[in-house]
Amino acid sequence: MANVLHTEVCVLGGGPGGSTTALQLAKRGIPAILLEKSTFPRDKVCGDALSGKVMRTLERLDPELCAEVKRDARGMPSWGVTFVAPSGRSLRVPFSRETGLGEAPGVILPRLHFDEHLFRRACTATGILVIQGTTAKTFTRTANGWTIGTTTATGSGASISCRIIIDASGANSGFARQVGGLHLEPRHHAAGVRAYYSGVKGLDPQGFIELLFLKDLLPGYLWVFPLPDGRANVGLGLRSDVVKRRHVDLKALLIRLLAEHPQLKDRFAGATLEGGVQGMGLPLASKRRRLSGDGYFLVGDAGHLIDPFTGEGISHAMISGVHAADVAADLLARGTGDAGDAGDAKQYDARVWRRLGQELAISTRLQQLANQAWLFDFVVDRANSNPALADTISSMFTDLDLRERLKKPGFYWDLVTGNKLKA
Repeated sequence: MANVLHTEVCVLGGGPGGSTTALQLAKRGIPAILLEKSTFPRDKVCGDALSGKVMRTLERLDPELCAEVKRDARGMPSWGVTFVAPSGRSLRVPFSRETGLGEAPGVILPRLHFDEHLFRRACTATGILVIQGTTAKTFTRTANGWTIGTTTATGSGASISCRIIIDASGANSGFARQVGGLHLEPRHHAAGVRAYYSGVKGLDPQGFIELLFLKDLLPGYLWVFPLPDGRANVGLGLRSDVVKRRHVDLKALLIRLLAEHPQLKDRFAGATLEGGVQGMGLPLASKRRRLSGDGYFLVGDAGHLIDPFTGEGISHAMISGVHAADVAADLLARGTGDAGDAGDAKQYDARVWRRLGQELAISTRLQQLANQAWLFDFVVDRANSNPALADTISSMFTDLDLRERLKKPGFYWDLVTGNKLKA
């Protein structure tokens, strides 16, 4: 392979994690190659919900881009989430105490469009060379960094020489398996399916997303995320070990539940499936893994950073991408040959786990509790009869400090007595 490209950093993958990494590298003045195997625009199987955490990260990264995403008419402002217990009773949890006033904290926007916004901005970033339609196939560690062998659909491809690799190539990352040693563990992995429907009845006009904890699905759930004009992103997810143990066909299960379940059948009776039902794999952060090594960092899904309770991964990909870019920039600024030293690279792990570790530990606890149908029913019933407790639970899902109290026995006493948690 005669054609060799040289750069300081090679970012693998142009999704939210990779594009965010590239944009942050550009802000730090670090030249980089962004290598993407697909050609944009391209779709990504996902729930399409952009949480408040996504939007806050995007606002800090690029305020103009954040405003552009919010203006996209193909999206839906989202003001909260509705949890539906196995009993069928629901709990409406707003993201803001001032629902409907000002800008919504979240957005629901198909990944086809959201990823395109981010990727196109990365394409115009100073010092970033974007290569599409090219797959990284081989990775060779050298004295000064890495040599990456690439290939295109026609079999050709350049060789890339870089000092640091930042892998944001997603749940099926070859680099994460081959070099990082991260493999699929069914107990810490979820399988999901997603479809788009039009003509869905009963969608929330304020863009509240629906998470339905049906008995057939525990410890997983079914979601309905509203989009403009009566469209919805609909799907379900279940831990992979449970899928295997129950011999579940998730695509068939989704179709059956929408057609037969008492809470869903009337709403989807006249709805039209757009295209087919598509599957996805979700490597969960219910187990803490090593995210860096000799000359590399793993970002987002490649680092198995998906929230084990909500299944949300976009914000974690973006947050970890910013940290990866910052640590890479700091190491390269030393101007020495040890920029990729594994010990120095551990600074990245420390930053990511300091930012996300507590939240992921709580989400892992919630995932473990999700298998208890009686507990969901009990909490929803209590919250609906006690406004103070409902407010507490709303805060629990939007404020990390209060969510931390889930670990404390006093929280459960407050559930029983109906008291509001004290400061």
